[in-house]
Amino acid sequence: MTAAMESKGSGGVDIASNRNKAILHALSKRLSFDRKKFPSESIGGYDIMSLISNILQLSASGVPLQNPDEIMKWVTFASDFPSEADACHATLKGLNEDLAQRAVLLGDGLKPSVADIVVFSTLHHFVSQLTASDMQKFSNVMRWMDYIQNKEDFGGEHKMIVINKPVFEPLCSKKADKTDADLTSKKVTQGPKNVDKPEGNIDPKKGAAEKKASGDDKAAETSTKNNKPTEEKKKASEKASAEKETECSITILNIQVGVIRKAWKHPSADSLLVEEIDLGDGNLRQVVSGLAKFCSPDDLLNRRVVLITNVKPGKLRDVMSAGLVLCASNQDHTVVEPLIPPEGAKLGECVSFSGYEGKPEDILNPKKKQLEKITPHLYTDDKGVATYKGTPFMTSAGPCASSISNASIK
Repeated sequence: MTAAMESKGSGGVDIASNRNKAILHALSKRLSFDRKKFPSESIGGYDIMSLISNILQLSASGVPLQNPDEIMKWVTFASDFPSEADACHATLKGLNEDLAQRAVLLGDGLKPSVADIVVFSTLHHFVSQLTASDMQKFSNVMRWMDYIQNKEDFGGEHKMIVINKPVFEPLCSKKADKTDADLTSKKVTQGPKNVDKPEGNIDPKKGAAEKKASGDDKAAETSTKNNKPTEEKKKASEKASAEKETECSITILNIQVGVIRKAWKHPSADSLLVEEIDLGDGNLRQVVSGLAKFCSPDDLLNRRVVLITNVKPGKLRDVMSAGLVLCASNQDHTVVEPLIPPEGAKLGECVSFSGYEGKPEDILNPKKKQLEKITPHLYTDDKGVATYKGTPFMTSAGPCASSISNASIK
């Protein structure tokens, strides 16, 4: 790290001190050591390499460090991060290309590593000063920065970076419905013209043939009468199908934004975790989720999530659950993580879907298996945006997303 980067930034803010305090706070939880033992009065004077070296000494008796060699490569990257703007842009360009193929620097895509924490804290000051157009040039870096700042607890040392996410404008199903309706209307309008064709248009030379065919016409008329009940059944079937489609539309679900305030292991099921989720209404909703194999209770603490709140409450292994946290999963179900609502989305606000209108049911009926019919249409796109049949999960602050692209959502 150059001397310029270790100096005071604009407005008298001590960049190095804030960076080091943020790293210390985040890693004290990750590596299970007492950060009070670190000489905080001079923390701003440490460069990256010295800071990490001292932290690793403190954590020697705590959680063992995974992939230490790979971590130190990224620590070196952070230590060598330049101070000049042009050089910074060039370095970010290389990192942006690297992140095109991965969600985090090290790890399984769900839990950021020590390397992610160190590099994020190093880049934070420079990235936070980028213009909107510059941020667009480094879309993969910005996606990664947004994920880390919403995932890790830096003790308030880093201000949230406001990232303008792309606006999605999916095709509105109403337009398609209107087009279908217009085509149907035209068919209905044209139908009677062919059936009730005026006799004046009939060729007199064909009179004899018409008479010979009269017997066939009567037979056809009888056949048409016999077909009327079939047509009525078809219309009834189409009506029932339309009602069934409405019954299984995404609009029957009440999907809301929440934040996990507390999480712990299920007392009698190793694969389950229990969470208390704040929806902004002053109450905490208890939910049981099958996330124990993919993240720890500490991973979920203060994590923002989206959940279905109108599922029928019930007990899962003797513990009451009143909701369903929506999670993204890769194809072989080895990586699973809760969907992430955007920063700025209000607690309790409902997720909407452009082109789909309707009122959520008070409580879903388990006997109708409504969720089983909807979830096959829930997935993330190639950018990690959560969608229903390609239509994004939208909040007032933008779409919900995941670090796992082309994933199923349940």
